[in-house]
Amino acid sequence: MKATPEHDERMAKMTFASVYPLYITKVERKGRTKAELDQVIEWLTGFDEQKRQELIDGKVTFETFFQQARLHPNASLITGVICGYRVEEIENPLTKQVRYLDKLVDELAKGKKMEKVLRNTD
Repeated sequence: MKATPEHDERMAKMTFASVYPLYITKVERKGRTKAELDQVIEWLTGFDEQKRQELIDGKVTFETFFQQARLHPNASLITGVICGYRVEEIENPLTKQVRYLDKLVDELAKGKKMEKVLRNTD
Protein backbone atom coordinates (compact mmCIF):
# COMPACT_ATOMS: atom_id res chain seq x y z
CA MET A 1 0.00 0.00 0.00
CA LYS A 2 1.09 3.54 -0.65
CA ALA A 3 0.57 6.12 2.07
CA THR A 4 -1.44 9.18 1.09
CA PRO A 5 -0.62 12.72 2.21
CA GLU A 6 -3.74 12.56 4.40
CA HIS A 7 -2.46 9.38 6.04
CA ASP A 8 0.94 11.00 6.67
CA GLU A 9 -0.75 14.07 8.18
CA ARG A 10 -2.93 11.91 10.44
CA MET A 11 0.17 10.07 11.69
CA ALA A 12 1.96 13.36 12.39
CA LYS A 13 -0.94 14.73 14.45
CA MET A 14 -1.54 11.64 16.63
CA THR A 15 -0.22 12.04 20.15
CA PHE A 16 2.24 9.65 21.71
CA ALA A 17 0.16 9.85 24.90
CA SER A 18 -2.87 8.41 23.08
CA VAL A 19 -0.94 5.49 21.56
CA TYR A 20 1.38 4.52 24.44
CA PRO A 21 -1.38 2.91 26.58
CA LEU A 22 -2.43 0.88 23.54
CA TYR A 23 1.15 -0.35 23.12
CA ILE A 24 1.24 -1.35 26.80
CA THR A 25 -2.04 -3.25 26.51
CA LYS A 26 -0.87 -5.02 23.35
CA VAL A 27 2.43 -6.27 24.77
CA GLU A 28 1.02 -7.19 28.21
CA ARG A 29 -1.83 -9.13 26.62
CA LYS A 30 0.83 -11.21 24.86
CA GLY A 31 2.85 -11.84 28.03
CA ARG A 32 5.48 -9.14 27.65
CA THR A 33 6.08 -6.30 30.12
CA LYS A 34 5.86 -2.52 30.14
CA ALA A 35 9.57 -2.52 31.06
CA GLU A 36 10.36 -4.41 27.84
CA LEU A 37 8.22 -1.96 25.86
CA ASP A 38 10.03 0.97 27.47
CA GLN A 39 13.37 -0.64 26.61
CA VAL A 40 12.32 -0.90 22.96
CA ILE A 41 11.14 2.73 22.87
CA GLU A 42 14.37 3.90 24.52
CA TRP A 43 16.45 1.90 22.04
CA LEU A 44 14.66 3.48 19.06
CA THR A 45 14.35 7.06 20.32
CA GLY A 46 16.89 7.57 23.11
CA PHE A 47 14.09 8.65 25.47
CA ASP A 48 14.53 7.51 29.07
CA GLU A 49 11.59 7.10 31.45
CA GLN A 50 11.65 10.74 32.59
CA LYS A 51 11.70 12.10 29.03
CA ARG A 52 8.93 9.70 27.92
CA GLN A 53 6.76 10.90 30.82
CA GLU A 54 7.42 14.56 29.89
CA LEU A 55 6.31 13.83 26.32
CA ILE A 56 3.21 12.02 27.56
CA ASP A 57 2.32 14.81 30.00
CA GLY A 58 2.89 17.39 27.25
CA LYS A 59 0.61 15.43 24.91
CA VAL A 60 3.12 15.88 22.10
CA THR A 61 2.29 14.76 18.59
CA PHE A 62 4.33 12.08 16.87
CA GLU A 63 5.79 14.90 14.79
CA THR A 64 7.25 16.56 17.91
CA PHE A 65 8.08 13.19 19.48
CA PHE A 66 10.30 12.15 16.58
CA GLN A 67 11.76 15.64 16.11
CA GLN A 68 13.16 15.31 19.63
CA ALA A 69 14.26 11.68 19.22
CA ARG A 70 17.78 10.49 18.46
CA LEU A 71 16.93 7.56 16.21
CA HIS A 72 19.13 4.53 16.80
CA PRO A 73 21.72 4.02 14.04
CA ASN A 74 20.33 0.51 13.41
CA ALA A 75 16.74 1.74 12.95
CA SER A 76 17.11 1.28 9.20
CA LEU A 77 17.43 -2.47 9.85
CA ILE A 78 13.72 -2.49 10.80
CA THR A 79 11.99 -3.99 7.79
CA GLY A 80 8.84 -5.89 6.98
CA VAL A 81 5.13 -5.21 6.79
CA ILE A 82 3.15 -3.41 9.47
CA CYS A 83 -0.48 -2.31 9.06
CA GLY A 84 -0.31 -3.20 5.37
CA TYR A 85 2.73 -1.03 4.68
CA ARG A 86 6.23 -2.31 3.87
CA VAL A 87 8.33 -0.20 6.28
CA GLU A 88 11.37 0.12 4.04
CA GLU A 89 9.22 1.49 1.18
CA ILE A 90 7.54 4.30 3.16
CA GLU A 91 8.67 7.61 1.67
CA ASN A 92 7.57 10.09 4.33
CA PRO A 93 10.32 10.13 7.01
CA LEU A 94 7.95 10.75 9.93
CA THR A 95 5.50 8.05 8.85
CA LYS A 96 8.44 5.67 8.47
CA GLN A 97 9.61 6.46 12.03
CA VAL A 98 6.12 5.89 13.47
CA ARG A 99 5.93 2.57 11.62
CA TYR A 100 9.40 1.63 12.93
CA LEU A 101 7.94 1.99 16.42
CA ASP A 102 4.79 0.08 15.49
CA LYS A 103 6.88 -2.73 13.99
CA LEU A 104 9.07 -3.03 17.11
CA VAL A 105 6.02 -3.16 19.37
CA ASP A 106 4.46 -5.78 17.11
CA GLU A 107 7.61 -7.92 17.17
CA LEU A 108 7.81 -7.64 20.95
CA ALA A 109 4.16 -8.69 21.28
CA LYS A 110 4.73 -11.62 18.95
CA GLY A 111 7.37 -12.99 21.31
CA LYS A 112 10.53 -12.21 19.38
CA LYS A 113 13.70 -12.31 21.46
CA MET A 114 14.78 -8.88 22.66
CA GLU A 115 18.15 -9.15 20.85
CA LYS A 116 16.27 -9.58 17.56
CA VAL A 117 13.80 -6.79 18.29
CA LEU A 118 16.65 -4.40 19.14
CA ARG A 119 18.57 -5.30 15.97
CA ASN A 120 21.77 -6.21 17.81
CA THR A 121 24.38 -6.71 15.13
CA ASP A 122 27.20 -8.01 17.37
